[in-house]
Amino acid sequence: MDAQTKLELEAAAFRTLQAHLQRRTDVQNIDMMNLAGFCRNCLSRWYQEAANERGIEMTKAEAREEFYGMPFDAWREAHQTDASDSQKAAFEVAHKDAT
Repeated sequence: MDAQTKLELEAAAFRTLQAHLQRRTDVQNIDMMNLAGFCRNCLSRWYQEAANERGIEMTKAEAREEFYGMPFDAWREAHQTDASDSQKAAFEVAHKDAT
C-alpha cells in the first residue's frame, strides 16, 4: 500500500469514528475515559495539536466544535449528564497513575 492510500484510509477511519461518536450521544466522555483512556475531548485536542503542528492556528474551542459538530457548550447542554459517584470512582482508579 502506498503512503497516500494509507493516509486516505486513516482519514476515512477517523471520519467514521467521529460520525459514530456524534451519533452515540448516549456514550458519555467519562465512560470512554474509564474504558479506553481517551474521549471526544482527547480526540479534539489531538486534532488541534495536529493543526497547530502544521502552522494552522486552532483554539481548543474551534477543535472541539470541529470534532463534536457543534459548539461544545451546545453539545454539553444537549447530551452530557452528571457523572455518577461510581463513574467518578472508576475514573480515579483508572487514572490514579496518570497524575
